[in-house]
Amino acid sequence: MTTTTAANSAFDSTLANLGINRTSTSANPTTASLGKSTLGQSDFLRLMTAQMKNQDPFSPVDNTQMVAQMAQFSSVAGISEMNQSLAGIAAKLGSTSTADAMGYVGRTVLTKGTTAYERTSGGIAGAVELQSDATDVNVSIADKDGNVVRNIQLGETKAGTASYSWDGTDGAGNKIANGPYKVSVEAAKGSVIVPAESLVWAPVESATLPANGQPVLNVTGLGEVAPSAIRKVA
Repeated sequence: MTTTTAANSAFDSTLANLGINRTSTSANPTTASLGKSTLGQSDFLRLMTAQMKNQDPFSPVDNTQMVAQMAQFSSVAGISEMNQSLAGIAAKLGSTSTADAMGYVGRTVLTKGTTAYERTSGGIAGAVELQSDATDVNVSIADKDGNVVRNIQLGETKAGTASYSWDGTDGAGNKIANGPYKVSVEAAKGSVIVPAESLVWAPVESATLPANGQPVLNVTGLGEVAPSAIRKVA
């Protein structure tokens, strides 16, 4: 019993010198007593080095075991490097490059917003983004003074994006003065309100390219818009 205790004490001391806390030897160790749950690449290397330094010179580690440990170390190192590479690729794919942002300049984009400018053919076009199916969808268009000049009923609409087009006239066919126009949307399924977002077409004036962070687009009437918020490009 004394020999076992001494051996355990020596082993604990060796691990402590390596900066590794030994887990509890009790039958039901608590989460707090477990210490490090995994060994990293540096831990593995320190353990292997300590094993070589403290091996019995009359019974050194078998060559086969050493090769197996080196293979394990190589695998750990390879997986670590692969994870770092994959994380870098994921970050690149999920970001917008400077060239991508500049490509939006001078284009007209569909994005969330309530301010719409008249198109060259007159009136405006836009869309409603619904989180779920709706039985009634209404698009309200107001002039620059806030007066509602037209209501467009889209009726029963499925979840997703539903487009609409307004010719720039009121219910009597009279031409409405140029905007900008204010757009608001309402949707319901029976007596239950359905979350809805207004999408408008607007031109991209420029792109801001900060030294640190993602590029942003400067959109007429909407201000700064993230490229990820763009639904369509014309």
